[in-house]
Amino acid sequence: MKILVSKKMFGHSLLIFIIVCLTGAILFPFTTNIYVLCTILIIQYIILLIILFYFYNKYIKPIDKATRTMEKLLKGNYHARIHHQMDGSIGELSIKINELARSLNELKIQEQIQAEQLSTIIENSDNGLILIDEKGYIHIVNRKFISMFENTPQDYIGYLYYEVIENEEIHHTIQETFLREKTVKQLISIAENGERFYYEIISAPIFNEINLLKGTVLAVYDITEFKLVETMRKDFVANVSHELKTPITSIRGFAETLLDGAIHDTNTRNYFLSIIFEESKRIQYLIEDLLILSKLEKEAYRLHVSKIDFQVLLNDILPVLKISAQKKNIELEVHVDTNSTFQADEEKMKQVLINLLTNAISYSLENGQVSLKVTETSEDICFIVKDNGIGMGKQFLPRIFERFYRIDKDRSRDTGGTGLGLAIVKHIVEIHDGKIDVESELGKGTTFYVYIPKNVKLKK
Repeated sequence: MKILVSKKMFGHSLLIFIIVCLTGAILFPFTTNIYVLCTILIIQYIILLIILFYFYNKYIKPIDKATRTMEKLLKGNYHARIHHQMDGSIGELSIKINELARSLNELKIQEQIQAEQLSTIIENSDNGLILIDEKGYIHIVNRKFISMFENTPQDYIGYLYYEVIENEEIHHTIQETFLREKTVKQLISIAENGERFYYEIISAPIFNEINLLKGTVLAVYDITEFKLVETMRKDFVANVSHELKTPITSIRGFAETLLDGAIHDTNTRNYFLSIIFEESKRIQYLIEDLLILSKLEKEAYRLHVSKIDFQVLLNDILPVLKISAQKKNIELEVHVDTNSTFQADEEKMKQVLINLLTNAISYSLENGQVSLKVTETSEDICFIVKDNGIGMGKQFLPRIFERFYRIDKDRSRDTGGTGLGLAIVKHIVEIHDGKIDVESELGKGTTFYVYIPKNVKLKK
């Protein structure tokens, strides 16, 4: 038995044996029968051992188990339990220890879940996050921050922020936070690989329970897209103002000349009035295109989807386009390699093809060629508009769908365009859930590819 061989029981048994021997030594002078004395001493030793075993099992052993369980809990093993059945106060103590262990285990699980949730939130945040302690050492850096400034977490964690973060403006923001103990905001721009990125840096101080500064959390927001949108908005306002200013100035100038007396000269009057008329038409076209773009950009805009027959669609748009092509002696070819019909907004599809074909004719030289080819895939109808005109450099292709963007402003103005045609085309294609691509080479022509789903779904 474990009890008999345990060190503690062996020591207690030896102590009882010594006590019995001392008792025998004391009683020996007063005893005439040695056998009776030995018998009494043996019985005494057995009784004391039984009492010892009882107290050991009842009190000492449970306390030892409770002590060992508490030691395991202190070491972080919250699965430790007391499984020995006990009564009385010791039993209540063992129950309380088991309840404490369960509570600690549940608390540990909750902390793990919260830590995992916090880690998930930090790692998947759309903003760069970095935690710096009061000494300037980095403790946490998330995936977004790494993607913004490259390197790896190992290149940041455990280092002083000014050793691993190169941007001086970020250093200044962090230092201001430590000095003023207030949230500091800073807008910075960084040039990388020929591109400029804009970031908003927010450094917020962290205080402990006695309001002492313990560090700072640095949040980095990528606002490059917002800056681009703001730039486009400013450019749009400037371009609209410029586009309206030119014809209005012409109209006003010629009207003043007529009022100053030129109205009495029939030839001059007719010439000036014709210019006023053309400039007013230009303003009208510009306003109409702006209204079209405004409608297309509204979230509540609804397509009027219907079943479209290619032949009917082409018969409606080709006569006018052929007249424009004949004026420049341009060969206009049409190839329809499909018998399928498709669901789309017919008026908007006419507008797409008219704009693309008109651009192709306008930017083609005399005796050039313009073609429209209609094909299909398993899911889309593809319109291919190709010309062998002046073409464009590849550096201009990413911006040609911007409003008022012109590669050759003088030539664009000569063609009578408003600079909004391709922007309108792109919006119409996108609200059809389609896609538009362009290929071009300077001096060799341009090709537009428009993909429209065969069954356009109505926007709810």
